[in-house]
Amino acid sequence: MKKQKTSAGEARLSGVALHTGARSTLHLMPAPPDTGILFRRIDLPENPVIPAIAKCVVDVQRGTSIAVSRSAIVYTVEHILSALHAWEIDNCIIEIDGPEPPVADGSSLPYYNMVRDAGGTVEQEKEARYFTPPTPVWIEEGHTRIAMFPDPDRLTVSCVTSFKGCPIDPQFFEYELDTETYPVEIAPGRTFVNYSDLSMLMSMGLARGGSLDTAAVIHDGAIICKDRLRFKNEIVRHKILDMFGDLKLTGMRLTGRIIAIRPGHPKNVELAAKLTEMAQKKA
Repeated sequence: MKKQKTSAGEARLSGVALHTGARSTLHLMPAPPDTGILFRRIDLPENPVIPAIAKCVVDVQRGTSIAVSRSAIVYTVEHILSALHAWEIDNCIIEIDGPEPPVADGSSLPYYNMVRDAGGTVEQEKEARYFTPPTPVWIEEGHTRIAMFPDPDRLTVSCVTSFKGCPIDPQFFEYELDTETYPVEIAPGRTFVNYSDLSMLMSMGLARGGSLDTAAVIHDGAIICKDRLRFKNEIVRHKILDMFGDLKLTGMRLTGRIIAIRPGHPKNVELAAKLTEMAQKKA
């Protein structure tokens, strides 16, 4: 069995948050074995800690948010969790001085690079906890279908997306999670939004930090962003990025083969919760 891992050192990342529009700074720090991934709100009294686990999820609309109380909440954790998943980090503490991490360029590449800048990872003395579902798992609602099948050796996602008005639609990509290829194939994929949804988001007090520097906009048969698309199928790659982040909420290293049709945070988190429950029953 492989050993647990934590970050080799410390690193920081600052920037504007996507939905709140506030400036925030993350401080990534190593943690002892069996700690898990913990967010610590250093801007609040007593610095409350929020574990990055499925049962702490309180919202899955336009991102995945975790909390332990009404005030001790962290919004849109999926991008940083996706990068930690790729690095196979089991334990770390993430101090944050606000309710939402920086959006950076809308991808998880800045978070992946943050771990790299911290020296990468180091192994710890305890064994890592692995889980593959013993039987197929099926999640479905509306247009979304997610199936996960046992595979003890790897975690692979085959994903199809479809968005009205997108010039390249549907999009498909298949990827096996790997620390070395993640920053090339998945991490650069940026978040996106339909132009028709922007006014709704703004009326809800969201997307205050959004811009063409941080997201791609689907509008009238085109994809609009500051730079040209990083991939022809950048949208589906970002959906896979989000899925890896949401599945990190199991607190385990997962293996299996996932087939996902039009996935999103609600069903991703439901799958993470279901896998967590299966692992607890098996233990």
